[in-house]
Amino acid sequence: MTTSTASPITDAPVAGPDDRQLGAFDEVADAVQAAQTAFDTYLDCTLAQRRAFIAAIREESTREENLRYMAYEAVAETKMGNAEHKVLKNKYAATLTPGVEDLLMEAYQSDTGMTTMEYAPYGVIGAITPTTNPTETIISNGISMLAAGNAVVFSPHPRARRLSVWLVDRLNRALIAAGAPENLMTIIRKPSMDATAQLMASPQVQMLVATGGPQIVNMVLSSGKKAIGAGSGNPPVVVDETADIPKAARDIVNGASFDNNLPCTAEKEVVAVSPVVPELVERMVHEGAQLVNDPEILERLRDLLMSPDREHPRPSWVGQDAGTILQAVGVTPDPGTRLIITETSADDPLVQVEMLMPVLPIVATTDASQAIDLAIDLEHGHHHTAIMHSRDVSRLESMARRSRTTIFVKNGPSYSGIGIEGEGFATFTIAGPTGEGLTSARSFARRRRCVLNASM
Repeated sequence: MTTSTASPITDAPVAGPDDRQLGAFDEVADAVQAAQTAFDTYLDCTLAQRRAFIAAIREESTREENLRYMAYEAVAETKMGNAEHKVLKNKYAATLTPGVEDLLMEAYQSDTGMTTMEYAPYGVIGAITPTTNPTETIISNGISMLAAGNAVVFSPHPRARRLSVWLVDRLNRALIAAGAPENLMTIIRKPSMDATAQLMASPQVQMLVATGGPQIVNMVLSSGKKAIGAGSGNPPVVVDETADIPKAARDIVNGASFDNNLPCTAEKEVVAVSPVVPELVERMVHEGAQLVNDPEILERLRDLLMSPDREHPRPSWVGQDAGTILQAVGVTPDPGTRLIITETSADDPLVQVEMLMPVLPIVATTDASQAIDLAIDLEHGHHHTAIMHSRDVSRLESMARRSRTTIFVKNGPSYSGIGIEGEGFATFTIAGPTGEGLTSARSFARRRRCVLNASM
């Protein structure tokens, strides 16, 4: 896998004259209370001040030394992903996540008075962040939640704990320098399931946000509080006979290999009509994929990468480099290999399970209608992400309508759906289970109806 050349995280420079970790607490109750105190002060801050605080987060997050540090240390601590791709993800999280401008007020006026529909903060938000996008999620959610007027307590994934604490410290220092209350962002220094349970149970936490796997999302959704859950997906990509095959191949390889397939939006399986499969495979190999069709090697891949029951990926192989995976099953990777592809059937566990690694199965179908049907079935009703390459507008519209996914990418790489080399804002909390979709500041605010009676 890609290794880090940055200095150990414990040796990272801090942004101030002392060695405290601002916003970091050993006890959940202390982290929540500190955030509550900050929120009480934050209520009196103006929108102009909020804008200044968000600008401080963006500036600190996009310093070149911080971008590279976060990226390489994420790979070093989590043992997964591609550092150069993480540089891009952090940059887009910082620059393309909407701030206060997302909170558009509506107004209705007549002879009887005026009514405005405004966005009001919840208060203290408890936010659980993943190991796949640890810093990106803190940056993006931090901007959105603070823009909406909230304070936030982060509960990071244990495998990304040190880097997450480092980032919250840096962002707190930048916020304080901009005049913000201390501890608008806090973080649990030693995260655990018990700590997360305490966070969810705290009466001071008014809203919960979980970005991660099904277990943690289900915990949040059963909390009895307002909750936003960003769960898993198994995004299919359909290629029909009208598609621009060279472009489709390039886009699919780029998307499926991006950050070693860690994004939950990334292409997880290809469903292509039979006539285009040979050219598609040839072009994908040209773009950096390596074809593995030997049944014995494929079985070795399944044994290596999947649990014995073939229902889950092995965590130790999630986000690893394609070359490392090939070497582990006795195959010499071709120079420049960044994705493993194979032609297989729809019932292959590699097709059915979201693998989160650069292994992309290709399933052939007789026609486009069958391809769309199969792709929708393979998405497993997560309503997360789907991709299609086609010049037939009616087919694109049909798949978009029938799949009912939060993101639907037409003729592009999957990552364009989250604002990377695509139009629109960025986010790393995609709330399929709870329906908010691509979250932004307005997702973390109450809708408040303010009525002014004309008789006053």
